[in-house]
Amino acid sequence: MANADLDELLAILDLTPVGDDVFVGAHPHKNPPRTFGGQLMAQAFVAATRTLRHEIAPSALSVHFIAGGDPESDIEYHVVRLRDERRFANRRVDAIQNGTLLATALVSYISAGSGLEHNTPMPNLPSPETLPTIDELLVGYEKVVPGFVEALRPIQWRYTNEPSWIMREKGGTLTGNQVWLKADGAMPDSPTLHTAAMIYSSDTTILDSIITTHGLSWGWDRIFAVTVNHSLWFHRQVDFSDWVLYSTNSPAAAESRGLGSGHFFSPAGDVVATVTQEGIVKHFPGNA
Repeated sequence: MANADLDELLAILDLTPVGDDVFVGAHPHKNPPRTFGGQLMAQAFVAATRTLRHEIAPSALSVHFIAGGDPESDIEYHVVRLRDERRFANRRVDAIQNGTLLATALVSYISAGSGLEHNTPMPNLPSPETLPTIDELLVGYEKVVPGFVEALRPIQWRYTNEPSWIMREKGGTLTGNQVWLKADGAMPDSPTLHTAAMIYSSDTTILDSIITTHGLSWGWDRIFAVTVNHSLWFHRQVDFSDWVLYSTNSPAAAESRGLGSGHFFSPAGDVVATVTQEGIVKHFPGNA
């Protein structure tokens, strides 16, 4: 069954080339006040991959955010070719909007062949088919988290734990969040787009454990949060037309900065990717 929001995500990932290693990315019609970081990262990854001379799998993406983006304007992605070999490639991508540098991404690609393999164990959690949809979990909380209710929904979410807005109402805490994710519709047969969809999704829920550790929630509490940097390491090719588990926690928070980290697991239990994100997170006690 077609999903208009997924079609829109795929459309904004289909960047428009406008010059030598320069691409333009649009915004979807549903946006937060500032450009969603997952969108910017996914578009930067697609731009970098479009310039490869050889088919090489991505190994890492690291993005430093410098300024917030305006959803009313397109973003230019300027790619710098740092290294081009048959088995190794590196790219820098500058995301620029109306002359302002929004973010800089470094992307590495490595094709090194088979080697040692091991995994951190996948948590033993309920299967996604047995869990409520995100729409069901938002019923009754439309005024608490309207941004979530009104957000673009190209990805299916199935929380294995209570999301922050329900946990907060019950007075609980959560030191970790585990969510099943997959594209809400048919994905093209393109490894780049499957990886880009995972990158897009990696900017969801990863900072949640910073606040849920303290029994706080978006919507209920006065919280300011903005991403400073975000990194992914790609261990295996993801199939985002199937469920993947995004298991995250927060190892540290101090000086108004919090770190979220976690893994994407395939249904078979393999670690597909590792993620870390640092954000400025400030809580202002009192009535929201």
